[in-house]
Amino acid sequence: MKDPDGRPDQELIEACRRGDDDAFAVLYHRYRDWVVAVAFRFCGNREDALDVLQEAFSYLLRKLPTLQLKGKLTTLLYPAAKHLALDRGKKTRRITPIPDELDPVGLTGIPADARELLEGLAPLQQEVLGLRYIDGLDLKDIALALRIPLGTVKSRLHHALNALREKLS
Repeated sequence: MKDPDGRPDQELIEACRRGDDDAFAVLYHRYRDWVVAVAFRFCGNREDALDVLQEAFSYLLRKLPTLQLKGKLTTLLYPAAKHLALDRGKKTRRITPIPDELDPVGLTGIPADARELLEGLAPLQQEVLGLRYIDGLDLKDIALALRIPLGTVKSRLHHALNALREKLS
């Protein structure tokens, strides 16, 4: 991802290693909204999603000294945000999503009509569809983020799209 700073993620990571605090701030601002949206999808609570944001970037900070990106930074942040959100949801049991009209920044990340379509799909299919069409990751990055083979990503996406086609017809 690029922003007004313009430097690629790997360059910012290297700058962080040299002690450039501004580089970490750029990474934070570049990915914070995305991490919160991912976390919210799994924990369903805005406050928990914001806590996950903090924990995910603490995780990133600990990883920086040895981090070598194999894809986009989202391939590292996605599993961290997902697992932190799921753990937080289990610990707090506050799984009461806020109504869409009260969600000031669209943290659900999924329009209501799309959510209805996704409801009948298997969670693994929903996850792959979300990463592909909501988060805009390519298939290789989805495989990296989920730590599964590329063929499995293609299969899940294929079956999910077929199930959606059946629902729509």
